Amino acid sequence: MATTAFNLQHQWLPFTPNRGFALDPRVLVAAEGLHFTTHDGRQVLDAISSLWCVGAGHNRRPISEAIKTQLDTLDYATAFQVSNDQACRAAERIAALAPGDLNKVLFCNSGSEAADTSLKVALAYHRARGEGHRTVFIGRERAYHGVGFGGMSVGGIPANRKAFGACLLPRVDHLRFIHDPVHHAFVRNQDPVWADDPLLELEQRLLPLHDPSNVAAVIVEPVAGSAGWYVPPKGYLQRLRQICDRHGILLIFDEVITGFGRLGTPFAADHFGVVPDMLNFAKGVTNGVIPLGGVVCRDGLYDAVMAAHRDAPEHAVEFFHGYTYSGHPVACAAAIATLDLYADEGLFARAAQMAPVLGDAMHAALPHLPHVVGLRTYGLAGAVELSPVPGLPGKRAFDVFMDCYRHGVLVRPAGENVVVCPAFTATPAQIDQIVAVLAAAIRRQA
Repeated sequence: MATTAFNLQHQWLPFTPNRGFALDPRVLVAAEGLHFTTHDGRQVLDAISSLWCVGAGHNRRPISEAIKTQLDTLDYATAFQVSNDQACRAAERIAALAPGDLNKVLFCNSGSEAADTSLKVALAYHRARGEGHRTVFIGRERAYHGVGFGGMSVGGIPANRKAFGACLLPRVDHLRFIHDPVHHAFVRNQDPVWADDPLLELEQRLLPLHDPSNVAAVIVEPVAGSAGWYVPPKGYLQRLRQICDRHGILLIFDEVITGFGRLGTPFAADHFGVVPDMLNFAKGVTNGVIPLGGVVCRDGLYDAVMAAHRDAPEHAVEFFHGYTYSGHPVACAAAIATLDLYADEGLFARAAQMAPVLGDAMHAALPHLPHVVGLRTYGLAGAVELSPVPGLPGKRAFDVFMDCYRHGVLVRPAGENVVVCPAFTATPAQIDQIVAVLAAAIRRQA
């Protein structure tokens, strides 16, 4: 199929250099397993699970068949004042998979919406308890929580914020980032042990500055995914949980990337042994096939909001929030089929099994290549960090991405990092191919 078969004049691509794309378009027309077919008939190995989504590989028949059946049964129903059977079943399945008493699921359509939803739940919870003055949110530097105004506000990637700063939430602060490039530039499937405590600033500066009684929630990615797969120091999340408990602050885990198997467990919360008050999810819940996201809340949050309205008329709405497509029946059918597939094929365990295969391959091939200044592997994902081209931030990683694509492997540039996160079904041979192509591209772009 020729490039000229596509009119490229009308689509504005997200997070893409559109001017360069118009000169060298990359159009995908089919997918099977771990491979895409391009518009010009080439095969490209999907080494990033299509933005962390496709853990079970592409074109899985159980998911597509569930979607077809649902389309013929109940194609769509509003979630306002009614529900549907698939949303009920999907919520039950997700709550059963989540740790602790994370049992109440609010559906939305994306990770961005999940982030904003969780912030609104935090405000509603504190207000319901008579602490409506708790309106300060604390995120983390270089964090990504989507592109809604709430998520951008608690997020900490400068490029995502600079054009919109005047409209971000006013009462937000940020934790210190979790990367030590001097002592822990290279991480190989283990929690780095820091000599200092990166959370001292939270206790000694941020909380005193705002007063803990004014802080509604802290939101973090358990592993910083979009910034370039940065692993928290050993004990960091456990200590963060303790600090939040001490001051009555809610803890939100954004597990849009780490949820549904990337670390070899259902959620990163399981991997690290920490139960947050809310857990945001999306991406892998439907294997990326149909948009679906949500927030799983602890029982106490839901109970507090309901209790605050116990004297209100029965027709009164307790929480004014939701989306037209919340709990879409087709998306929820896809989620149920995806969770079945994960369980039937043991794909979370498969991710745990393949994690050291990826880590060993990357650490064997990449650390001594030109311009490599860091390498982090953890779970079934890894990122190689490259020195920047002076005056051209992100160019070296982007050039490596383009080189890999031309040689049949799709990786992800993230700032000065190149990230790989293949599907859980990846074979050792496919992992070797990913790493070999990536290593050759780094050499060529030296």
